[in-house]
Amino acid sequence: MEESPRLTRRRLLELGVALPVMAAACSRAGESDEAARSTTSATAGGGTTLAPTPACDDGDDPTPAQTEGPFFTPDSPERASLLEPALEGTRLLLLGAVVAADCKPVAGALLDFWHADASGEYDNDGYRLRGHQFADERGGYRLATIVPGRYTGRTRHIHVKVQAPHNAVLTTQLYFPGEPDNEADGLFDPALVVSLRETPDGQTARFRFVLDLA
Repeated sequence: MEESPRLTRRRLLELGVALPVMAAACSRAGESDEAARSTTSATAGGGTTLAPTPACDDGDDPTPAQTEGPFFTPDSPERASLLEPALEGTRLLLLGAVVAADCKPVAGALLDFWHADASGEYDNDGYRLRGHQFADERGGYRLATIVPGRYTGRTRHIHVKVQAPHNAVLTTQLYFPGEPDNEADGLFDPALVVSLRETPDGQTARFRFVLDLA
């Protein structure tokens, strides 16, 4: 069952802006409610856009922690792209932000990513499909990689460690929507599912990490 939206200060401000816009739209002669909804959900070119990362409300729950797994390798190279020549797999752009529970961006947060290749294999001898980066001044991050493959007992997932400066490390995993193995995976958590859309170059995923800062 979906939770009722909380009337935070941010949400009240959003409603205050939305009401006059809706009133103006409905006053147009002959315009139906359905047409009004179509107008607000379409881009200027007539297409729809990827749903943004959900608005952050004060008191958001921290991102759940998960097991590190057996394949973590420390001291990964600093890089925002894990793509390499001849690397097979569907291209994936993962982007989002790191914020605190009060919605403030966590500038300089460390994000360390690692995952299996398209065949479900990890590179345990080197740093293929492994790398770390630091969030920008707005807490934003951007990772170019591929969609990881499945292997026995696990659904598709990406491992990540997130650490705000001078705080504890959050170790967790990200999952993909609509995967047939999600429900059979004992570690799967719907709170860790990315938003996903197809693009001409592959797929684009979004996820916002919420940290419980000391």
